[in-house]
Amino acid sequence: MALPHSPVYDGKVSHKALIFDLGKVLIPFDFQRGYRALEECCPHPAVEIRRRIGASRLVLPFETGLIEPRDFVARLTEALDLTIDYAGFCRAWSSIFYGQLIPDRVLASLAARYRMVLLSNTNAIHFEMVREAYPLVQYFHELVLSYEVCSMKPDARIYHVAIERAGCRPEECFYTDDIIENVEAGLREGLDSVLFETPEQLEREMSKRGIAWE
Repeated sequence: MALPHSPVYDGKVSHKALIFDLGKVLIPFDFQRGYRALEECCPHPAVEIRRRIGASRLVLPFETGLIEPRDFVARLTEALDLTIDYAGFCRAWSSIFYGQLIPDRVLASLAARYRMVLLSNTNAIHFEMVREAYPLVQYFHELVLSYEVCSMKPDARIYHVAIERAGCRPEECFYTDDIIENVEAGLREGLDSVLFETPEQLEREMSKRGIAWE
């Protein structure tokens, strides 16, 4: 459910920084794509792969930087009875991503006017693939990644890091995320936070604030 109005924004503040979530805001993803890719190298169907990954309880510590990539892969390979090497696992694990929601030309235009901060719950394997496959990363002046700062949205600490990296007051930061709990956490930290629904809706929200889309 969208927040109809950000209580932080009063129409008087000039924004200096834009904070974007990554998955399902800039880049769509589908975990089913990853499960199907892993099906090719293990004896279990996608539904069982999903269950075993959840039961392993490895993803959360991996995304907060508490497990190194090769250790994560070794432990998940055992849990899923995989017959695959490290590189093959990384390809399958990262196959969840496809396409792009906000064009490079828009991000380039925004980056020329505002300080751009990427704020993402992610892991080392996924982000390495994103960095290699998506030029959009170059338009962000700061990368606040959960596995690097050892904190995940909606925990307050990761927002504090993002605000510090933005280099301005919280209310001077426009923030968008596709998860309502993360948007609400951003509001609690004083960010002008908006739930992402579509690129068209985001453009309207930014235009209301005088943020030039292109």
